[in-house]
Amino acid sequence: MLTAVLSELRSLALPVDEHAVFGSGPLIVRGIVSFRNDIDVVCRGSAWERAVGAGVSETLDDGAVVVSMMDGRLTFGRSWMYGGIDVDDVIDSAEIIDGVPFAALEHVERYKRAAGRPKDLEHLVALQQWRATRPG
Repeated sequence: MLTAVLSELRSLALPVDEHAVFGSGPLIVRGIVSFRNDIDVVCRGSAWERAVGAGVSETLDDGAVVVSMMDGRLTFGRSWMYGGIDVDDVIDSAEIIDGVPFAALEHVERYKRAAGRPKDLEHLVALQQWRATRPG
């Protein structure tokens, strides 16, 4: 399923410097955690406009607008609920993996610490274990 979601994301041809996979996506692509439900993408500029044109928009309770595709397996937003995330910094520091920009692990870690949900805590443990096995 992850391959299909990333293929759909690539098919949108979003400008690489205007979006980044965030949430659990950077952990999933590195094999730190398994794909469960969806991939989240932060956007700005024309990447956001393309996402809006391609998916279904929804206004959340906090007033934020998100766009979803593939029955919610691919979700786009311009902001992030937890951790006071600077979207521009997340996008500008993204690492390109197989042609897709992924948020730096430092941003993901900060977000997951702020969110503190059970799955986030599990992901933080997995990230810590992964880092412990990395050389250097």
